[in-house]
Amino acid sequence: ISRVGEDWIFLILLGLLMALVTQKWMYGGLDSNVFLQYLAWVTYPVVLITFSAGFTQILAPQAVGSGIPEMKTILRGVVLKEYLTFKTFVAKVIGLTCALGSGMPLGKEGPFVHIASLCAALLSRFMSLFGGIYENESRNIEMLAAACAVGVGCCFAAPIGGVLFSIEVTSTFFAVRNYWRGFFAATFSAFIFRVLAVWNRDEETITALFKTRFLAGVLAVIYERLLYPALVTLLVSTLTFPPGFGQFMAGKLTQKEALVTLLDNRTWAKQGIAEDFDYLGHLQAWQHPQVNVFVTLVLFIVMKFWMSALATTIPVPCGAFMPVFVIGAAFGRLVGESMAAWFPDGIHTDGVIYPIVPGGYAVVGAAALSGAVTHTVSTAVIVFELTGQISHILPVMIAVILANAVAQSLQPSLYDSIIRIKKLPYLPELGWGHHEKYNIRVEDIMVRDVRYITLNCCYRDLHNVLLTGNLKTLALVESAESMILLGSIERAQLQALLSQQLGRARRMEYIRENAMAFKKCMSDPESPPPPPPVEDTNSQQRHSTQEIAEWEEQQLDEQVNFSNCKIDPAPFQLVERTSLHKTHTIFSLLGLDHAYVTSIGRLIGVVSLKEVRLLLTPRPVDQ
Repeated sequence: ISRVGEDWIFLILLGLLMALVTQKWMYGGLDSNVFLQYLAWVTYPVVLITFSAGFTQILAPQAVGSGIPEMKTILRGVVLKEYLTFKTFVAKVIGLTCALGSGMPLGKEGPFVHIASLCAALLSRFMSLFGGIYENESRNIEMLAAACAVGVGCCFAAPIGGVLFSIEVTSTFFAVRNYWRGFFAATFSAFIFRVLAVWNRDEETITALFKTRFLAGVLAVIYERLLYPALVTLLVSTLTFPPGFGQFMAGKLTQKEALVTLLDNRTWAKQGIAEDFDYLGHLQAWQHPQVNVFVTLVLFIVMKFWMSALATTIPVPCGAFMPVFVIGAAFGRLVGESMAAWFPDGIHTDGVIYPIVPGGYAVVGAAALSGAVTHTVSTAVIVFELTGQISHILPVMIAVILANAVAQSLQPSLYDSIIRIKKLPYLPELGWGHHEKYNIRVEDIMVRDVRYITLNCCYRDLHNVLLTGNLKTLALVESAESMILLGSIERAQLQALLSQQLGRARRMEYIRENAMAFKKCMSDPESPPPPPPVEDTNSQQRHSTQEIAEWEEQQLDEQVNFSNCKIDPAPFQLVERTSLHKTHTIFSLLGLDHAYVTSIGRLIGVVSLKEVRLLLTPRPVDQ
């Protein structure tokens, strides 16, 4: 807030305001001057994207990108710093708003998942102030899983598909007890989302979101963070400029407008001549007097494909689902229009005429491509909830399943690819190509040099253990000889124990006791005489420091009192013969980051998420 008054913030806001004025006034009112129209068309998105990139990088770089890969990693038990903080929330909301407002081919489903998870994390922290179940880490993970469903459900107003999609893209294993949480929260968010549309008078009643009618270095940093987004936005905006090349690819339409027109049930081509259109509104964007409608659709698909891929590399909060969904709808529309041109009277079978509905092909194409890219089948359900139609449930499901089968055999999903590119500490799937690793045991990969503390240890041992490592939790054993595992203690609890023993309150108590003892000696004539007074101030300070040091040594040698310490009496344990396959399943299901390995109750090692991940991560051939 203190930076709002700085000059560069003022200049950015001024440029943002002028971009808005330019876009609305110049482009709409100066149609006689193509140069001014072009200037208005490109200035608006360039300023918004540049502001989004700069604001996000300054406030919270963790807000860049989708958010789904990071949430997928977090739900696997990995702690990613600063990804669930209030700063990231502010940066994500403002950055996403500017990115979507720019008109670039970017989506919002990933950022919505991240924003919902941020809300859940912040709300859990607030509720934990009152104690209770919200202090439990496993409970918070369950709330984050529900938040992912809320994000998708709110984004598309599709609670059922949102829950299923969130499960598919974020979880390998999903606890059934979380179903009702996800459905409840996602249904409520979708309901409010549609009620707001009625409140704003965008709709007369609560309806589907997309209604269908068919069948019903410094320079390097500047370049990467600011100049690169501006150049990409300038390029995309230039190519979509309606009086320019944009007239051949419906460049005037936003993503939502393009999707609504692509799902239209009327046939555009008729006999393949675009000028035969008699439709008004947004459909006019697909009409060109000299170009065939098939050429327009092909150009739209090709151009949007590489422009969407390029736009998703911009360091701003953005998603990729919606651009892929629109491209799939355009491809389906192209196939549908081709079928309508080949069979203008419909398909005759057994005396029945089946008319060709290009909008139905668009729905199938949108579901199939988005499902293939994300490796999910829940996109079919999202399509049904988006369009309000289930008439094409069979072809949509068949197309989505076939597209998934092909895509999964060729490459990882979009989100898994991002995880690999960002090198996030994510536990990969144990699927095809890992059969030889089923015979690997925990004893083959565990770390045998385990950091632990004993039940009868002294505070000096705690001090040494905390200095020699940064483990989040430490094992508590009965003794160094027996190594019987009694539980685990978090690092924060051990630090609190050490602070209580050597903290300021104990020091002050020791000083007060010494002062009272000295006064008692001075007032009692039968007591032995006190030591002679120290001559100068420096000597007094050295004497006092030496006394405190001796007192600290005495305190460190005392035995630790664990009675007021929170101990996990049942940390997760594996036996040394547990297979890697079972270990992978347990880590994925429970979101573990480590597990102790025991033999007849004795602690013999520890296996962490890092060891399992390194074993399963594909390595280059030369390694």
